[in-house]
Amino acid sequence: MDWSALLRMPMTVLLVLAAVFALITLLQLVVLRQRLHDGRHLAASWRALLCVACFALTLLLAGAGLALRGYRLLGEEAPVVEIDARILSPQRWALTLSWPDGSTRQLQLAGDAWRIEALVLKWKLPALLAGVPPLYRLDRLSGRYDDPAQEAAAPRTVIGFGEAGALDLLNLQKQYPRWVPEIDTVYGSGAFLPLVDGGHYAVSLMRTGALVARPDAATAEKISHPLGG
Repeated sequence: MDWSALLRMPMTVLLVLAAVFALITLLQLVVLRQRLHDGRHLAASWRALLCVACFALTLLLAGAGLALRGYRLLGEEAPVVEIDARILSPQRWALTLSWPDGSTRQLQLAGDAWRIEALVLKWKLPALLAGVPPLYRLDRLSGRYDDPAQEAAAPRTVIGFGEAGALDLLNLQKQYPRWVPEIDTVYGSGAFLPLVDGGHYAVSLMRTGALVARPDAATAEKISHPLGG
């Protein structure tokens, strides 16, 4: 089975397929009832097996679609998000987040730098041999102060991405570890960079699970010369 192709399917595609197999299951149940009514028990037994198989596929596709919500494949280096910053007042910033799929989000942040964190999920050996790739999900974006004393006392900004929903693979693994025994490790990864007015940053995630944040050339110049010197 090509697990990479399966995991690249959007959640909606998996749920649509689950609905299709649910309809097939219902149709097979109707045929099964007709076979039993006609006294064709051998044909009915084959229909019963087909119903069980279709119902199992329905549960598998629906569960995969819901549990993988918010997760993305982790390739050699996967683009995660781009961030544009604009200063509102000292240590107060307006950020625009742009995802590879074209979606955007506007938010405000307090601090001297931004920090982004992700959750990375790796699989055990049998799943790795089957070609199941690692997954990641963005967790939160927060503001960071340069001064540790200010970090402890000043207003903090923490924005959760909340992509997973109620049925999340990580929550299932924590609550019911026997249901998803193939998960090897779940760990966090983070990266941060100083904020500058007009700054543009690109965040990517390496296959090792490390988040990498890079400013563009103009932003790097502003970071290295914060006072314009």
